[in-house]
Amino acid sequence: MTALGAVFRPQNPPEHLREVVRAAEDSGLDELWLWEDCFQEGGIATTAAALAWTDNLRVGVGVLPVPLRNVALTAMEIATLERMFPGRAVWGVGHGVQDWMGQAGARVASPVTLLGEYLDALRGLLAGSRITVKGRYIQLDDVALDWPPRTPPKILAAASGPRTLELVGAAADGAILTSATSAAGIRTAAAILHAARPATAASDPYPIVVNLLAATGPDAAARVTADLSAQGRETIPDLGVSGDARAIADTVLRWAEAGATTVVLQPTSDEPDPAGFIRFVAEQVRPLVPCPSATSAGSPKIRQL
Repeated sequence: MTALGAVFRPQNPPEHLREVVRAAEDSGLDELWLWEDCFQEGGIATTAAALAWTDNLRVGVGVLPVPLRNVALTAMEIATLERMFPGRAVWGVGHGVQDWMGQAGARVASPVTLLGEYLDALRGLLAGSRITVKGRYIQLDDVALDWPPRTPPKILAAASGPRTLELVGAAADGAILTSATSAAGIRTAAAILHAARPATAASDPYPIVVNLLAATGPDAAARVTADLSAQGRETIPDLGVSGDARAIADTVLRWAEAGATTVVLQPTSDEPDPAGFIRFVAEQVRPLVPCPSATSAGSPKIRQL
């Protein structure tokens, strides 16, 4: 089946997180995703809280910006949470928004080089290896975790451009694509990712997580249009969907058929009821998304923006 998730956007105050987390757990949402956007809310802190407040919910982090985080510290934090809540988190890392990295004094000359070194070191540490590396950016001297996860978690990485997609396909356990990715863009990205995968892993499942901007309710279309405009994406065709559960589910199915294994519905930044949006996704959209290859006969026309 296609995994279906939703985002708690960090534009919401952190004290509202518990209500959303409980709505996700109680309604049976597949996955709740959290963002570490500068300079809003920390991804590890929110993930730890969400896991502690629930028993079954899977929590995704999309993504931890690698220029901000020493790789040994990231490995320690992921390992700690994996030991306490094994298998319930989905971990994503990425370049980070370059302007934000510059504001924080962490911008690097070659984000692709950093991400490649970081993925190798992080995955090695989480696998229990002892590592010495003298890379361009990653420097480790005889480092190993005392408490590695009992089962190493998959590490996903964000990607958009061809060079990063090739790197992520070769060096990560899965990919995360932003809501700036249309169905056609998913197909292109999936082809690059799969072509770059090592021959020894080519037959294994490869997660491709895609964010999809979505809204429902009387003013849904206007809110999606405003959100796209605020991000400078109003001229990109086939982004975002507004309407009822059927309209949104049909778009999720198209994204899945294009190659997404998980579709994460991203509410608008001004979503008036974040917890209600979570319940809508779990209770109304989820039953209409049985599998990636499903088709919806006789469904109403989707309003694409």
